[in-house]
Amino acid sequence: MVYGLWTKMMYQSFYNLSQAPFNITCDPDVFFEGASHKEALAALLYGIKERKGIILVTGEVGTGKTTLCKELLERLDQTVRTSLILNPYFSETQLMQAVIADFGLEPSKKAKLEIINRLNSFLVDISSAGGNAVLIIDEAQDLTPKQLEQIRLLSNLETPKDKLLQIVLMGQPELEKKLNLFKLRQIHQRIFVKHRLLPLSRQEVKDYIHFRLHKSGGSHIHITEGSYKLIYDFSGGIPRKINLLCDRALLCGFARDKTILDEEIFKACIEEIK
Repeated sequence: MVYGLWTKMMYQSFYNLSQAPFNITCDPDVFFEGASHKEALAALLYGIKERKGIILVTGEVGTGKTTLCKELLERLDQTVRTSLILNPYFSETQLMQAVIADFGLEPSKKAKLEIINRLNSFLVDISSAGGNAVLIIDEAQDLTPKQLEQIRLLSNLETPKDKLLQIVLMGQPELEKKLNLFKLRQIHQRIFVKHRLLPLSRQEVKDYIHFRLHKSGGSHIHITEGSYKLIYDFSGGIPRKINLLCDRALLCGFARDKTILDEEIFKACIEEIK
């Protein structure tokens, strides 16, 4: 079954939705706090507030790491200055330039030492004023060993009592393997807060779908009980896969003029996606 752009635009009107409930964009307005996501957020806020230095959060593709990053930004106190790097495909110097640019800084020179000195002065000023600063790097599994060593050096920026810069590394499980390399043992030893982001449980999958539908004004849409098992078995509790399947099911229901999404619809959609 092939759906055109017009069809996809019209199904929101058919279901009387305020927005598409299962978009795969990383929208913190529809951040669902499953048990593991809630623990991850608590660990991040604790690590930043207590100035623990380097914080590591890993999770499989599609588990919601980028959405978690954006939700974290929403939850931080206004006294916390932030730099968010979403795709660290840079050289070591370019990475540093991107970091300070996101902090709103511009060094007088582009040399790495000048950049670090400018960042250090900025962080000292923030700390003296009672504030804090956090660098968040998403897709951190793509960082090279040299970049990770550069990040370790940044974690050395401190006063006698506190870390000046809190660093959040957010990435896929390969990041853990990379950090276990012997040559990266120094940065590995500096990670004081860790969390592995897990897929949603079977019950959480159902709660997640209800939450998303409610947020978009679709609480009246009925999904049969047997369909939830199909959704869980297909997705393995990965939010991105849940969104993909449920969005397709809504389109299919619209094409069939149905507001009750049953096993037949979900089986057809699973076959299409495969």
